[in-house]
Amino acid sequence: MFKEVPPKVSSPQMEESVLRFWKENKIFEKSLEMRRNAPRYVFYEGPPTANGLPGIHHVLARVFKDLLPRYKTMRGYYVLRKGGWDCHGLPVELEIEEELGFSNKKDIEDYGVAEFNAKCRESVFRYVKEWEELTDRIGFWIDMEHPYVTLSNEYIESVWWILKQFWDRDLIYQGYKVVPYCPRCGTPLSDHEVALGYRETDDPSIYVKFPLRDEPGTYFLVWTTTPWTLPGNVALAIHPDVEYVMVEQDGERLILARELLDEVMEGEYKVVKSLSAKELVGKHYQPLFTFLPVDKDYCYVLAADFVTTKEGTGIVHMAPAFGAEDLEVGK
Repeated sequence: MFKEVPPKVSSPQMEESVLRFWKENKIFEKSLEMRRNAPRYVFYEGPPTANGLPGIHHVLARVFKDLLPRYKTMRGYYVLRKGGWDCHGLPVELEIEEELGFSNKKDIEDYGVAEFNAKCRESVFRYVKEWEELTDRIGFWIDMEHPYVTLSNEYIESVWWILKQFWDRDLIYQGYKVVPYCPRCGTPLSDHEVALGYRETDDPSIYVKFPLRDEPGTYFLVWTTTPWTLPGNVALAIHPDVEYVMVEQDGERLILARELLDEVMEGEYKVVKSLSAKELVGKHYQPLFTFLPVDKDYCYVLAADFVTTKEGTGIVHMAPAFGAEDLEVGK
């Protein structure tokens, strides 16, 4: 009644036979055509860069990208799945620089920018065949025969068109954002690009005295783990619900959080008075550095909920040019 089931089954051969059936009978294309007039579910394929071989992490990402469109298709939606190739980005440039033995941007200028760009354009399609084979082998249903290519004028003009739509609808504004910057490459970096060459380093943490503008001999005592950002200081932040104190030691008066006195102060000192955050907010202090002209009011105390008393002095140095939180408060 039933065909005999062989005791030994080759999973790779079985998978390949299914894939062959899909391809020969254009099952993927038919699944799209069947839903042509159905409600649309929009899927954007974040394209890979084909100047590097695919790895196991790409398999995981592409499986996720396959699962959701399949599910929505089975739910009755039309899900257009168009593959693409990302042809821009720092990794492409860095690979060609390494191949050519370049160590800085001056080498690119000496070599010729147009010639260097041509090398980059060639490299981004280096492993297309391997990517297509991987895509087929894992059963990822996506149109690889008509991909969008980010270096083509057609694609670039489509991005310009989208930006124009945003502009016409008043959805674009000019603002500021803190981003990692590479002085060697002369460009901002994405979080992904930072992760490619991230290296932890030890920086000293220091205590800094910020002199009050109208009270000679009195200082806000601030602890910072990023002393290299001090030239960009524009404000100090305190917590609105923390109690602060003014202490006297060696003829100087220091202001810090009461809760951190025992951890910070060494030697003999005297508590002069208690201060609420409300009394301190708005007080001005003298800038540590004055080599850059500033035409706005700055160097004063403000309140911020992210200030803690787990460490430090309960007073945080603010440099909007160096930190996202600082920039947000600075706005």
